[in-house]
Amino acid sequence: MAELYLLRHAQASFGAANYDKLSDLGHEQSVELGRALKAQGVAPDAVWIGDMVRHRETLEGVLEGLDLKIEPQIHTGLNEFDFTNLLDAKYASGEAPENMHTERKSHFRTLRDTVLEWEQGGIPGASESWVDFTNRVEAARAAMMNPDHGQVLAVSSGGAIARMIAALLECGPGQQIKLQLQMKNCAVNRFVYSARSTYLHGFNETPHINAANEERLLTYS
Repeated sequence: MAELYLLRHAQASFGAANYDKLSDLGHEQSVELGRALKAQGVAPDAVWIGDMVRHRETLEGVLEGLDLKIEPQIHTGLNEFDFTNLLDAKYASGEAPENMHTERKSHFRTLRDTVLEWEQGGIPGASESWVDFTNRVEAARAAMMNPDHGQVLAVSSGGAIARMIAALLECGPGQQIKLQLQMKNCAVNRFVYSARSTYLHGFNETPHINAANEERLLTYS
């Protein structure tokens, strides 16, 4: 069976004017992950990313660590949903929680409640519906999981990865955001698949992190 290594991007720039770029630590995380994957014998013959800057920058670091040069294929189904737009749409006519875009605890607590509402058909002012988000993630999964490839590596975002896993495991409402909010930066999620079947073989793994570097390299946003 073929393998898909689906990676969450490295640490982005939370709270900055432009979130969609890696922090200095994020660049380091991505290279370290690539080195760890190389030590495991990972050698993909196909690579995918969304069209977000943090996806491409993470892939560049991972490929440096793997000592590989592969041009990625791009699928927008791997992009994160627009959480800034989603939160703003929810509170367009009401008072938003203080610092929901800049303070981590406030942001993720508010995002959790907002995604639960969005999943149930709420937040009509959002730029993307839950159904459209789900459909584009599924389209990305179908495109990537080509049985002709022996090993595929892809970089995506926590929401899209969690949606793919939740759909595969047939999780009920509310489970996707639980998966998403525990997803570490540079987490590895592993699938094995054929033309007829797909199985989850690993979730939220961090082969580049150990006791010596955990305090510095382990991040969630």
